[in-house]
Amino acid sequence: MFQRILVANRGEIALRIIRACRELGIETVAVFSEADRNADYLRMANDAYCIGPAQG
Repeated sequence: MFQRILVANRGEIALRIIRACRELGIETVAVFSEADRNADYLRMANDAYCIGPAQG
């Protein structure tokens, strides 16, 4: 089984993935742009890493 999962989604999808992983005892690592720095899903993840500024 997985020990750790990288979550590259945002918002509600990321929250659902992270919640499911917690229930299964799987650690989560979220990646995010600077625009999402204060998003809820980042506080729920075990680790979070900024990958740079938002594009567009």
